[in-house]
Amino acid sequence: MAAFSPPLYSCVMSDTFYAIFETALGDCAILWRGDKAVGVLLPETDRARLKRSVSHRASDAREMAPPAFIESLIASVAALARGDDAAFDMVLLDRSAIEPFANRVYDELLKIRFGETTTYGAIAQALGDKNLSRAVGAALGANPFPIIIPCHRVTGAKGAMGGFSAPGGAATKRKLLEIEGAFSADKLPLFSA
Repeated sequence: MAAFSPPLYSCVMSDTFYAIFETALGDCAILWRGDKAVGVLLPETDRARLKRSVSHRASDAREMAPPAFIESLIASVAALARGDDAAFDMVLLDRSAIEPFANRVYDELLKIRFGETTTYGAIAQALGDKNLSRAVGAALGANPFPIIIPCHRVTGAKGAMGGFSAPGGAATKRKLLEIEGAFSADKLPLFSA
């Protein structure tokens, strides 16, 4: 009986890769598998910590030059970090491991336009129960695609920053909202009709 020989190729489609790229916010990382993005990491205090965060997210991830669809996504993230309205609708996100409630929350987040904000309560209400605000917050805290799925655009009642799970916490959230112009006079509740 012949001994089993493994195939001479590996299943590249199941491999996870990452790239680190510069933005106006600092170095970010993006992870992908096959033809889908599987995560985005916002800047850490230094590149070594960012690489540790990548490893924590996907221990088998390997650094690689990004393919064209990831290059396009990197360009959009960098554009948003500069204050440009960037579209992410062309990106395939692997949301298969995200539980159904969080995916419903993320679908609501994708409706929030550049420079606009909403509240945890408004998202809970859109999902059918205003008492889901804490669950909405938990889903936002687990968002694997910050910026792409814009959890930074959700605030507490009356504009309170609330939490933000990315490095830098609420300060990073505030910075992203400032970059998008969300605090301009015409967008603040005080001036709205």
